[in-house]
Amino acid sequence: MFNRASLPSRIQRSELAVPATSQQFFEKAAKGPADSIFLDLEDAVAPSRREEGRANAVEALNSVDWGNKTMSVRVNDLTTPWAISDIISVARCPRIDMILLPKVKTAGDVIFLDRLLTGLELEQPRARPLGIEILIETAEGLANVEAIAASSPRLEGIIFGVGDYSIELENFDTVFGAPNPEYRVAGAQGDQWHFALARIANACRAYGLRPIDGPFTNYGDPEAYRDSAMRARALGFEGKWAIHPSQVTIANEIFSPTVAQVAWACNIAKLMKAEAAAGSGAIGLDGVLIDRAHVKLADKIVARAALAGGERK
Repeated sequence: MFNRASLPSRIQRSELAVPATSQQFFEKAAKGPADSIFLDLEDAVAPSRREEGRANAVEALNSVDWGNKTMSVRVNDLTTPWAISDIISVARCPRIDMILLPKVKTAGDVIFLDRLLTGLELEQPRARPLGIEILIETAEGLANVEAIAASSPRLEGIIFGVGDYSIELENFDTVFGAPNPEYRVAGAQGDQWHFALARIANACRAYGLRPIDGPFTNYGDPEAYRDSAMRARALGFEGKWAIHPSQVTIANEIFSPTVAQVAWACNIAKLMKAEAAAGSGAIGLDGVLIDRAHVKLADKIVARAALAGGERK
């Protein structure tokens, strides 16, 4: 029987969006530094070209050398006439790792996709079962995010789709993902997306999923993108979308443990191992109490750095 343990550990510091109708970008993306890539059949493709985009995605998955990147396809949402054909077509490609389902509103959406994939895998067995990642980009989806997070063992990650979400809220932002200058708290710039991000991160951690922050559309402002990524990292997110290749390196940097963090983690592990051998469970270090909880934190930092292939400065 399928279970979450069947899914591999993945690093998704950066998730690069590549429109499926922009074939000229496929090879460049495959050779670039992004940890993961999704071929987009939805918002980045005109409705009149959705079937063309599907055919391009299938061809690209089957012919391009994607190396060791995690590959997803953002299919059209389940209310559209393209969704089922999208899912069936791309799920039969051996190179795909996950189906990216947009506009998820209820746990039933994920359960439906899970069952469809199970049927396809019975028909055409895979060496490794397909995973699912989803976009929470509606008010209803956010209201149901905990139930959604618990809905399927195939579910690996939840992405905050800030664009459609802000449209639903009717706050009239035109640069998706950026702080709204009108949202001020005690005279200081606030973050209007804090509630949504924090709730998604908590739901993911409660059910063993990866929280991934969504797009920042002003790709001409790298420092603002960096700030957005740092905000998400502080809330526990593991990565962020890149809607332009220039954003990938920033995301990879921000969502990798720093040299100092890894050094701290290794030192804590060493010190606490010695203390445990002496029968102690806590020490004082530079005026800070260090106990068994810090050992768990150190283990997570080292594991993340190993997945990332190193650490940042």
